[in-house]
Amino acid sequence: MSDQTDIDARIQTYYGEVFDEHARLTTRSAQGPLEFQRTQEIIRTHVSGGRVLDIGGGAGVHARALADGGFDVALIDPVPRHVEQALSIGVDAHVADARELPFSDASFDAALMLGPLYHLASEHDRVRALREAARVVRPGGVVFAAGLSRYIAFGKATLGRPVPELYPGEWVALAATGTPSPGRFPAGHFHTAEELQAEVTAAGMHVLEVVGVEGPAGALLESLQDAGEQLSDAALTIARASADLPGIRDMSAHLIAVARVPE
Repeated sequence: MSDQTDIDARIQTYYGEVFDEHARLTTRSAQGPLEFQRTQEIIRTHVSGGRVLDIGGGAGVHARALADGGFDVALIDPVPRHVEQALSIGVDAHVADARELPFSDASFDAALMLGPLYHLASEHDRVRALREAARVVRPGGVVFAAGLSRYIAFGKATLGRPVPELYPGEWVALAATGTPSPGRFPAGHFHTAEELQAEVTAAGMHVLEVVGVEGPAGALLESLQDAGEQLSDAALTIARASADLPGIRDMSAHLIAVARVPE
């Protein structure tokens, strides 16, 4: 398992100096708009208004869209650059850590965790962050917790290259336990849908569903700058149709667990 202190430092470098998180959801590839639209659909299927906390909300793309839709949104993120970007588009944003939220109990109607879990290496830290999200959401409120698909991560690490006679240890660790292979991205863990559900349950919440976001065609759109209307619409249709199918949902790059805080 990776050292969390090292991951936390790499997060600051990666998102603060190297990678543009705003562009990832907007212009970097055709997959970004698909992920954005599907995530917004999933959120709005379960909540129609109220006060929402966007935990690890990046540059504020989702927060701004929800605010424009009438939600009262606050955002926290550990990366100062992200907070500055969110503030610049009118989002109430603060630097903070998902594992220790600076808010009172039951002060929100819903919480988004669309990034923190896949940057936390230990199950202890992931469940801790989930419990913090549940703590600040009122009883009966909803938490949306995202993980990165282990299936997709393994494919990116192994496909399109010669298959060794014996799988390297890092391939085995990725497939068996979700442990990231070394790379530029500061990953802490890759989930299966079933594991994500188990961790949210361990945090004391009732899981309503675990869904795939982009669907099986998302990987194709990730390789294209502009997929065109016909291909984008087809990918969206497939994503919606396959969202809750066990096994197939893991073919989405992102998984989202939708959970209710106990009454």
